[in-house]
Amino acid sequence: MADEALFGAIERARAEWGGRLLILGHHYQPSEIVAHCDAVGDSLELSRLAAASRAERIVFCGVRFMAETADILSRGPGRSVWMPVPQAGCPMADMATADALEAAWGRLCAATPKAKWAPVVYVNSSAEVKAFCGRHGGAACTSGNGRRVVEHFLARGFRILFAPDQHLCTNIMRTLGREGEVALWHRGTADGGLSEARIRAATLVAWDGCCPIHAGFTPGDVAAARAAHPGAELLIHPEAPSPVAAQAEHVGSTKAIIEVVSRAEPGAELVIGTEDRLVRRLAAANGHLRIHPLRPILCADMGRTTPEALLRTLTEWPEACRVRVDDALVPDARASVERMLAL
Repeated sequence: MADEALFGAIERARAEWGGRLLILGHHYQPSEIVAHCDAVGDSLELSRLAAASRAERIVFCGVRFMAETADILSRGPGRSVWMPVPQAGCPMADMATADALEAAWGRLCAATPKAKWAPVVYVNSSAEVKAFCGRHGGAACTSGNGRRVVEHFLARGFRILFAPDQHLCTNIMRTLGREGEVALWHRGTADGGLSEARIRAATLVAWDGCCPIHAGFTPGDVAAARAAHPGAELLIHPEAPSPVAAQAEHVGSTKAIIEVVSRAEPGAELVIGTEDRLVRRLAAANGHLRIHPLRPILCADMGRTTPEALLRTLTEWPEACRVRVDDALVPDARASVERMLAL
């Protein structure tokens, strides 16, 4: 089917459902998918939209943990969540499992019997991990509100187990001037590679997961960008390693990066360190600015959603594309996300 005919077929399918359908898309989706979305946003925005929606069917164009979160928040009679490509996953989310976190939790509590611990899990995590977090009284977070969530628990005397993104964690603590209080839990090693003394000395224990896209940025990339674009402002996503983020004029979530771009004066030059589909879309939409990628890096999983897969979902509704979190996990997983949304 030609691109024009495919576009029209998707739009006709959308029109048939009307307000009973909500199509959500992440900023890192291909532009040919974004064109059909009712709303495009980052994890926090889309979580709120899913929670507030009364649509019968939510179609999530993104990766699996996002659709799971939508199902957790929108669960109700006659309502369902779907993904055009349910196999689209997140490597960082796969780096932390609930069983591994439970084992680490037991070790941390045993090493510090008088301490209060709280888990904080990045929304880039599975439903099982969110349920682990909710079960132990913790909260989810996004790159946009992570600092606020961490400060909430620290102010109440809690130590924190933060998973799965070590770089978001260390960047948050760096902005608080407390990066030295972070201990890194090495998954797959006995006791995370941490002695009892190291655990007792830590305010926050960070899981050693990462986003392969943002973790791929290096200080060398920054040096090359400064040489190629002297005077340009550097915008970095907080999933980038701390030595990279520390050199940026702006460190923030996808939404925060977009807001900086929207406020830039005509003629301003910006170098942006995040997923390249978004960088290219920002450059195309802001011809009055000079926008460059720190280094072009694409998320393969975000690119798996195609117009053909979206059309098939909207017309055939294959059961394999339905995303439904285990009922037993929903209450605890929802608790972790709702605590985040309440902060």
